Amino acid sequence: MVRYGALTALLVFVADQASKWWILNGLHLPELGSVELLPMLNLTMVWNQGVTFGLFHQEGAAGPWLLAAVALGVVVALAVWMHRAERALVACALGAIAGGAVGNVLDRVRYGAVVDFIHAHAWGWSWYVFNVADAAIVCGVAVLLLDGLLPSRSRLQAPGLRH
Repeated sequence: MVRYGALTALLVFVADQASKWWILNGLHLPELGSVELLPMLNLTMVWNQGVTFGLFHQEGAAGPWLLAAVALGVVVALAVWMHRAERALVACALGAIAGGAVGNVLDRVRYGAVVDFIHAHAWGWSWYVFNVADAAIVCGVAVLLLDGLLPSRSRLQAPGLRH
């Protein structure tokens, strides 16, 4: 199962870094500030010095490095969990979280902050500005939560019928 998780992590990391490269070097969003794509969706440049969705904002020279170290520790724990995963869905969810975390860690190391740019809003409501890595992390966590809430096949089978 670990290969599914590793492949998912790689795909998330590449998609995240490619989208950030395009935002910074293709579209030049830092100079534009914001671009409306749809009435409810903008590309808006934000340099996030916190973690996912700007939580635990850290300033100063040590802040990005501290958050990067914590994130890498989480990635190591996710890799151990991925090796123990018994289902591809769980391994992929863990890979999505790990790939997103590594993508954001690279931003912290390179820029001192994370490149965020996806801004959903409607009817006076505005969501945090986020990126592909953040979306992958949230989706991965959601899958893990749903997987934990749903009954597994092994618990539903009679003990004598397992193969």
